[in-house]
Parts: sequence; C-alpha cells; structure tokens
Amino acid sequence: MPAPELTVLDRTVLDRFGAHLSGELGRSPHTVRGYLADLRSLQGFLAEGGPPPETPVGGATGRGEDGGVEGGPAPKTSEGSGGQGYGFEDLDVLLVRGWLARSRDEGISRASLSRRVAAVRALTRFLHREGVLESDPGPRLVAPAQQRALPSVLDEEQAASALSQGSAETPVDLRRRAVVELLYATGVRVAELCALDLGDVDRARDTVRVLGKGAKERTVPVGTPALDALDAWLTGGRPELATSASGGALLLGARGGRLGVRQAREDVHAHLRAAGVDGAPHGLRHSAATHLLNGGADLRSVQEFLGHASPRSTQIYTHVSVERLRDTYRQAHPRA
Repeated sequence: MPAPELTVLDRTVLDRFGAHLSGELGRSPHTVRGYLADLRSLQGFLAEGGPPPETPVGGATGRGEDGGVEGGPAPKTSEGSGGQGYGFEDLDVLLVRGWLARSRDEGISRASLSRRVAAVRALTRFLHREGVLESDPGPRLVAPAQQRALPSVLDEEQAASALSQGSAETPVDLRRRAVVELLYATGVRVAELCALDLGDVDRARDTVRVLGKGAKERTVPVGTPALDALDAWLTGGRPELATSASGGALLLGARGGRLGVRQAREDVHAHLRAAGVDGAPHGLRHSAATHLLNGGADLRSVQEFLGHASPRSTQIYTHVSVERLRDTYRQAHPRA
C-alpha cells in the first residue's frame, strides 16, 4: 500500500522542525535527515489511524523493554477519528507507543528505536513550544536500553604499522596519508575531518580547530607525524587538485571540491588494506582514545579530546585499559 501523503500542516511542521534542528539546535545534516525520515514514518502510521486496539502499551512496571509507558485507555484508532487518521497535532503517548511497537515488530534495531524516541521527543517539545500540542508527551517516553558494543581498536603496533605503510607520491597518495594520520592523531570523526578548512590549522600551536556535533567547537593538538603528512599534502598534493571550486577546504577530492565523507572513508580503507591491517575509519578514533588512556591520560581529558558531551560516552574506551591494568598487576603485585 502506498505511504499516505503528508497533510499541509504536517509538511509545514516538518519543514519548520527541520529548520529548528539545524538552525537553533545546531544538529548535523546527518541527524536532521535521520530525524525527518523517522518522523515521516510516524506520520504515515498516524495517517493510517494509529495502533489497533490490541496493541500492547507497556508492561507491569510501566516500561516495556523497547521503551514507552504503561497504558491507560485503549489506543486511538481511525474509527475514533471518523476514519480520517491523525496528524502531528494529535500526538500522545499511546500513539507514539503504538508506532514504536510496530517498528519493533518490523525488526528495527534497538539503536534505531532509540533514535526514533529521540526524534519524537524533540518534535513534541517543539510542537508544545509552538502551541500545536497542549502538553508535551515526550518526557513520558522511554528509550530502549542499548547493548553497547565494545569499539574495535588497533593495538599500538598495528597502528604504527598502518601509519608507516607505503610511499606517498601522487596527490591521492598524499591525501590518503594525511587523512589517516590526522584521524589517528586527532581522534576526530570523519565528517569533522572533511569539514576542516585551511584556517582551522594553527601551526604556531600545532592544533586544529574542530566543529563537532551540535556546532560545538573544540581545539585538538596534532602530533609531528600528522603535521608532516599534512605539510606534504599541502605542498605536493592540494595544489595539483585545487580548482576555483576548492575555496578554503583543507582536503580536496579528485575534482577539486571539498573531500566527501564517503571518499575519505575509502581512503582509509585503501590505506589500511595496503598495510594488511583490518580496520575502519572510526576505528582510528577508537584507537586514538584507547591509546591515550593506556598512556596515562585521564578520562576527562579524553572526553574533551573526542568532543563527547558526556563522560558516559568516553567510558566505553576504558575496556582496553583493563589490559594495561592486568599487565601492571602481574608485574607489580607479589601474589599475582
């Protein structure tokens, strides 16, 4: 069955909400796209009339394993609204709970369900502020507990091997080396790296200025090998690719425009494959954080280095440091 079309009101709401996310809240284009895609799914569910009467709305504790709240009255149906379905102006906890239940039944992952809860919370907060909703049901929604996978990291020998791999002769080779060195040296996300401009590099202080999630700016130190790779790119690679469209972009693609995230990821994969190392772009960020902790950096410093809003996001990197603790224990404890 084709998806129901957006009503004029819902189209206006999504347009304004998207502008609110990117403008007022500073959310990344990736986050905005994800939220809007989720909310279009919710709109389709609402237009169909919401959940059937038998839809479960929570367990005895009031919180189901996939989020939500304990139910009260029976969920709304299309019959209850004259068969016309619902719009965003009708949002309540039961309607959202029914949508999340159907999403779960369709095999949506816990991570995606959590994002859907976050998207709805942001929307209902916005709609309440705008006067579309009399009350905000968002705080009553509970995101499903996620099973956080341990990040994949390179050990220090693997990292050294990967970073010393091969010669850089062509502009693309020089760019690849700069990309890999910078990702490992700074721990930035791939999208953050691609967004760097020439003016973001401070050679006097050996730092780069990074614009992270939520438009939050941070300054990150850069080590000598990465700076050397960057210098080689700026003198021997970038001038060969630069065009009138290059602007101030630090890293360039084959046609002279700003290097895209997809191409940057391909650069990393190509470099790591050539080094015989099994890794991924985000793994360099994980590795940088873990190696800092192994070297004695405190968790708060690593949190700032990575641009994490909460230390809880950084704590997952401490798992590898347990190995360092075990080694120290074996060497130092008399009863080890």
